[in-house]
Amino acid sequence: MPEQISPVLQALYRGDRAEAGRLYAEESEPDIFDAAAMGDLDRLRELLESDPDGVYAWSPDGFTPLHYAAYFDGPEAAWLLIDRGADIEAPARNEEFAQEARPLHSAVAASRGDVAAVLLEAGADPNARQAGGFTPLMAAEQNGDFDVAELLIQHGAFAGGGA
Repeated sequence: MPEQISPVLQALYRGDRAEAGRLYAEESEPDIFDAAAMGDLDRLRELLESDPDGVYAWSPDGFTPLHYAAYFDGPEAAWLLIDRGADIEAPARNEEFAQEARPLHSAVAASRGDVAAVLLEAGADPNARQAGGFTPLMAAEQNGDFDVAELLIQHGAFAGGGA
């Protein structure tokens, strides 16, 4: 993990949500990435009120706040970020993993059907391709997450992905 990401994100990447919560509680002023990943709606609102362009920020490891909300948290933070103008089709800039992954890819990779539904309702492309041509439907099938696969199909995903 890049050292420049926060200890909270490092803990989340390790799958240690309890440690991430402990570290988050110790932060005096969590940034937008940590707030999105932890689903802290009050802090997200505060940050976006003081800097509306924060919704377009990029983390040191190449993700937007919406990517973090989609992967680590849930639908409420995703809705808030979308409502504030987050780009639902922003391709990740991460070169190590998840190259060109959209927030929908992030939600599906984490088996977050609730967030995938929010993103699809907001207009996310169910056939978006990340590096290598990988679509959200391919990820859902690979994960054995047939409920998410069905949700994607209901929103227009098809085998082979988009054009």
